[in-house]
Amino acid sequence: MLALFSLLWLATWSLEASSSPLPTARKKNDWSCTSAKHPNPVVLLHGMGANDDINFITMEPWLQKQGFCTFSLTYGVTPPYPPFVGGLRPISESSKEVAAFIRQVQQRTGAARVDLVGHSEGAMQSLYVPKVHGVSSIVDNIVAIAPPTHGTTASGFLTIVENIPLLTPDLRSKILDGVNCGMCKDVFAGGPFDKRLNDGQPVKQPGNKITIITSKHDEAVTPTDTAFVNEDGVNNIYVQDYCPLDIVGHLGEAVDLNVFNLILNSLENQVGRKFMCSLVQVPVRRHL
Repeated sequence: MLALFSLLWLATWSLEASSSPLPTARKKNDWSCTSAKHPNPVVLLHGMGANDDINFITMEPWLQKQGFCTFSLTYGVTPPYPPFVGGLRPISESSKEVAAFIRQVQQRTGAARVDLVGHSEGAMQSLYVPKVHGVSSIVDNIVAIAPPTHGTTASGFLTIVENIPLLTPDLRSKILDGVNCGMCKDVFAGGPFDKRLNDGQPVKQPGNKITIITSKHDEAVTPTDTAFVNEDGVNNIYVQDYCPLDIVGHLGEAVDLNVFNLILNSLENQVGRKFMCSLVQVPVRRHL
């Protein structure tokens, strides 16, 4: 059932991002890339059930067009699911893959520091890894798009699940173990991710700059303000703060031009900079 869900989810990504061409083609992990304008390489982190190809099918070429060197991986793959369905292992495990990749990018490119941009679970990873795995000293900007920072009710669905009388937390855990989705436990408020990230110590590490971006219409991370990190020096932004007419939802945040411009503002240390809002998402033609 989870495999079917993942395939449907990937199909939704394809529909979100396939209506017409984008002028530039995506380049995958070009280790020779350098940028005088943007010296920090950008590590892109995908969401649950996705992979580094489909999640950033429009965002990555757009960032490359702005002069960024981008790098990505598919992490968290676990049997019996195919290798293009990532992000299913518990964050406590998959985050080690992410940390190793961040170190690899920093070392192979020779950059002093790297930037992180993550969507959904990838946004969770972008907050978790610098705090937990000792890479904060080589990370500069963190842009987390729609992270369930404090867990989520998923528009009330998970609240219903939690209140089914016979579905105890222990039984729920056994069911999720049975379908081999450790990450599924991490999205619950009070789950392993929530407890570790929000353990009373700051999420924001010294030297890191964090921007959280989400939509008031996000249907997966609810209540929507639970995405935010309420600490000094963290920029918590609704897309609608800048573009009130944008009704983008959770999946669409990865292909939304207004989100892209907010990411650009953060990576260029220009949070608050105004831009012309778009009412369309960025399309691309690509063979998947």
